[in-house]
Amino acid sequence: SAEGLPWDTAKYLRAAEETCEKLKGLIQRQVQMCKRNLEVMDSVRRGAQLAIEECQFQFRSRRWNCSTLDALPVFGKVVTQGTREAAFVYAISSAGVAFAVTRACSSGELDKCGLRPARGHSPGSCFRWSGCSDNIAYGVAFSQSFVDVRERSKGASSNRALMNLHNNEAGRKAILNNMRVECKCHGVSGSCEFKTCWKAMPPFRKVGNVLKEKFDGATEVEQSEIGSTKVLVPKNSQFKPHTDEDLVYLDSSPDFCDHDLKNGVLGTSGRQCNKTSKAIDGCELMCCGRGFHTDEVEVVERCSCKFHWCCFVKCKQCHRVVEMHTCR
Repeated sequence: SAEGLPWDTAKYLRAAEETCEKLKGLIQRQVQMCKRNLEVMDSVRRGAQLAIEECQFQFRSRRWNCSTLDALPVFGKVVTQGTREAAFVYAISSAGVAFAVTRACSSGELDKCGLRPARGHSPGSCFRWSGCSDNIAYGVAFSQSFVDVRERSKGASSNRALMNLHNNEAGRKAILNNMRVECKCHGVSGSCEFKTCWKAMPPFRKVGNVLKEKFDGATEVEQSEIGSTKVLVPKNSQFKPHTDEDLVYLDSSPDFCDHDLKNGVLGTSGRQCNKTSKAIDGCELMCCGRGFHTDEVEVVERCSCKFHWCCFVKCKQCHRVVEMHTCR
C-alpha cells in the first residue's frame, strides 16, 4: 500500500503496480509478486531478453532458430508442446532471470539483497572490486519463486508441470555448476603477497553453451509413481536416469520444415544455408530437400585498420562479392 508515503513516491508506486497488472503473460500470483518486488522486475525483463538473444544465437544454424512472434507465447505454440525445444526455452528463461537478478544484486542496483562476503573475509572488509561473491543464492531463489510459481499453481503433478519445473531447475544449475573463482593479487609492484578471491557467475554465453549441449542430449521421459510421488523417468528403460542438470522432454519435435503459423513454425524457406556443409546448417538438411537459390551479393567490410595516437582506430571500407544460398 502507498498510504502514508510522500505524494510523489505514492504516485510512482501506484503507477508501477498498475504496470504489473498490465504485464502480459503473468498469472495472478506473479502479478502479486511483481507488486511486492517492483525494483526487481526490470531485472526480470532484462533476463527474459537475455534468454531470447541467447536462444537465437544457439539455434541460429538450426531449422528451428528460436524466432519470436508478436503474440503470446512469444515463441509460438512450439513451447506449448512438451518438446525438447520447449525444454530449452524454459531452461534458458529460468537461467536468464536468475542471472540478471544476480547481476543487478552484485552491482548494487537492488536493496533487498546484499553483496556476500567472499570466504575468509569479514563483512567490514568486503568491497565489490575485491572480495564480494556474486549473490547467486538470491538470484536463484527469486527465479524459483517467480518462474516456478506458474507450474506450481497448475498442480505440480501433471506431466508438463513436472517437465517444466525440472527444466527450470536445470537452467539454474547451468549457472550454479559453472561458477568460477576469480582472484586479485595485492602486494608491492604487483606482486602476489596475498590475494583476494571471490566467486563469480560464468558469462551467459557459457550458460547457453552448456544448455545447448543438454538440449542435444535431452532425455525423453514419461510419468511414473514412486510410492505416492509422481516423477519423470526415461521412456526407454535402457537409458540411464537423467540428473538435475539434464533437459527432459515428453513429445517428439516437428521437423520445422514447412510454414505452419498456427503452431508457431515459420519453416525454413528463405533461410540462409551453407552449401558446403553436411551438417544441419547445410543446404540439403536446412532446406529439407527443396533445393536452394544462389545469389551474388556485395558485402562491405572494415579493412586495413590502423591505430592512431591517441586514441582511435581508422579503417577503410572494402567491397567484395560473395555467394549467398537461401532455401527455396
